[in-house]
Amino acid sequence: MTDIYRAIADPIRRKILISLSNKELTQSDIVALFAISQPAIKKHLSILLEENLIAARREGKYSVYRLKKDVFKLHYQKVQDELGNILENKLESLKYYLEEEKSGENH
Repeated sequence: MTDIYRAIADPIRRKILISLSNKELTQSDIVALFAISQPAIKKHLSILLEENLIAARREGKYSVYRLKKDVFKLHYQKVQDELGNILENKLESLKYYLEEEKSGENH
C-alpha cells in the first residue's frame, strides 16, 4: 500500500512529483532541477518508485521517469477525504462545545 505521506513529506520529492506531472524526465533532467547530488536524487526517486507514485522505463542508457497519475489521483483523493473527516470532526466538536457553553450561560 502506498504511503502517500512518506512520499510527499520531503519538499524535494514534492518538486519531483510536480515536475513529472508535466512531462517525462530522465534522471539527468531531474538532477538538473536541484542543487543536490545525483545519488541524493536517486534516493528520492527510489522512495517514489517504492511508493508506486512514479514509474521508470529504460531508454537506451537512460531511465525515464513519469508520474503514475491514476495512482497519484487515487491517493490524493484519499488524503482529501482524511483531512475532510478530521476537519468535520473538529467542527462538530467545536459546535458541541459552543452549544454547551451557551446552554451553561442560560442556567
